[in-house]
Amino acid sequence: MSKGSVLSVVAVSLVIAVGVVSERRLTAQPPPAAVVPDNVAHGKTLYEKHCVECHGVTGKGDGPAAHLLVPRPRDFTSGRYKIHRTETGSIPVDEDLVQTVRSGMYGTSMPGWSAILADPDVHDVVQYIKTFSPRFATEQPQRVPPSEPTDTTLGNIPRGAAVYEKLQCGKCHGTDGRGAGAVATEFEDDWKQPLNIADLTEPWTFRGGPGARDIFMRFRAGMSGTPMPSFKEAATDDELWLLAAYVVSLGRKPAWAMDSQELAAPYAKQDAEARANPGKRGRYRVDTIGCAVCHSPVDENRRLIPGLKMAGGMRIRLEPFGDYPAGNLTSDKETGLGNWTDDEIKRTITKGILKDGTRLLPFPMDWPSFSTMRPEDLDAMVVYLRTIPPVSNKVPRPSRKFLPLYLWGKFDMLLMGGDQPLLFFSGNAGTARPRP
Repeated sequence: MSKGSVLSVVAVSLVIAVGVVSERRLTAQPPPAAVVPDNVAHGKTLYEKHCVECHGVTGKGDGPAAHLLVPRPRDFTSGRYKIHRTETGSIPVDEDLVQTVRSGMYGTSMPGWSAILADPDVHDVVQYIKTFSPRFATEQPQRVPPSEPTDTTLGNIPRGAAVYEKLQCGKCHGTDGRGAGAVATEFEDDWKQPLNIADLTEPWTFRGGPGARDIFMRFRAGMSGTPMPSFKEAATDDELWLLAAYVVSLGRKPAWAMDSQELAAPYAKQDAEARANPGKRGRYRVDTIGCAVCHSPVDENRRLIPGLKMAGGMRIRLEPFGDYPAGNLTSDKETGLGNWTDDEIKRTITKGILKDGTRLLPFPMDWPSFSTMRPEDLDAMVVYLRTIPPVSNKVPRPSRKFLPLYLWGKFDMLLMGGDQPLLFFSGNAGTARPRP
């Protein structure tokens, strides 16, 4: 091994070791408050003030904003949580729930509440959240036994890479931790809601924490409700520590720590990857814009109706303009985009003009903003939309209000300052037909 290689391994070892030590300080939490009726009642008050919009009154993850969010809010009634330091299938300990409420979940709409709620308030909210599932009243958390890395584990990156290969992590995360060569590319949770796979080169996005100890726990305990399993039966703790050290070594320098010259390289790499795989880039753009939010109908619990993702049929009422059912974006030739040209699709995205010439309002289809997208991104979106399997769902045309009511609504909105609601209806406004 060259001198440079030795120094690199030593440097990584020091980073991991410091991460493990500092992590103990950062994640150490005060003991949860005692469970007394007053705490639960106070937690209920805080929950109804801050949490029901997303998680719903009964904690099922079906609040008024739920259908607008990707990923969807957690359903508390199941007692299953992604981040936990307990055995697979066990309920989490209070510290797990407290940490999630305090710090939030990166990459989701769940913010960290530490700047708004004091620690006693957070504990009270957690006690109330636990009442949504009977499991917390009848089961005891089964903590993962304590485990520490050995001296030879830290920094032994080649052995960690071997564990990565042994456990076939690359099938989901890719050989490079960023999805290269991955076999599985689409993921759902246990509630059939879409999930994005973690980019292992961006540790600041890890919802359970970026340190070696946090990563080890994800491997050891798994992430309940997701395809991420526990490797308790497939590997020893020592192997999982080696794997955690290897994942830490994959982490790249974040953009905010780079200078202008350093930033050029990752962006150039991203552009090259986008050109090489426009479908992947297109899916990323479609997901980040949130096309599925409006173009997928939901049931009365605000969950996607099975089999109709991106098939349109979400009825959206724009006062005072009328009802605008979202269009079918699948590749179906009769009811979707299958017979549209590339230019017709791009014209709708950027100018709000449908294939038949119908002009859309600039909301909720925000085509004025989409008109600023780069041509290569628009091309990539078209490539991805072409890959969406066909679903037959004939969506009705927009319906206008009776002219006097429309004119009065505009008068009330423009001159009287009236609040004109935007309403999303459950159910499928279209006519779906199963494929033979």
